[in-house]
Amino acid sequence: MTREQITVSPIGYVRAGEDGFHLELRPDVVPALHGLDGFSHIQVLWWCHLCADDEYREIMQWDQPYTHGPTPMGVLATRSPLRPNPIALTAVAVLHVDYQTGRIDIPYIDAEDGTPVLDIKPYHPSADRMRDAVVPAWCRHWPQCVEDSATFDWSAEFVEAR
Repeated sequence: MTREQITVSPIGYVRAGEDGFHLELRPDVVPALHGLDGFSHIQVLWWCHLCADDEYREIMQWDQPYTHGPTPMGVLATRSPLRPNPIALTAVAVLHVDYQTGRIDIPYIDAEDGTPVLDIKPYHPSADRMRDAVVPAWCRHWPQCVEDSATFDWSAEFVEAR
């Protein structure tokens, strides 16, 4: 099997600065926002552009990235940006949508200023929330939702942080 090449173009960029976080969409994509009214959250697919070099894309396993995790651990069992295709997915709250300029104000996203946004999808519980989701024992003590993550001591969870 050969590697098939796929072309993906950013629909916009993450903007992070003193005025907070927002997504800035290309003008030709702005009409695609219509109908987003009423959704409290969206899922943002973004390109980990700072980790897109071939050397990072060839990493398939880590010795032990998580304090309580197994060793070795494949990158597909992590949320690391170092992966064969450095695509990330983050669910974020929508604070405001400017349908004229294509700006979506959000409280936070775990991406850098200038990060390419590949796609946006509305978060919909009927498609995105799993009732009986299970995680391995080594990470069951992690927060059950994003909102609780802000007060969780994530630094104790990563081997590199010690």
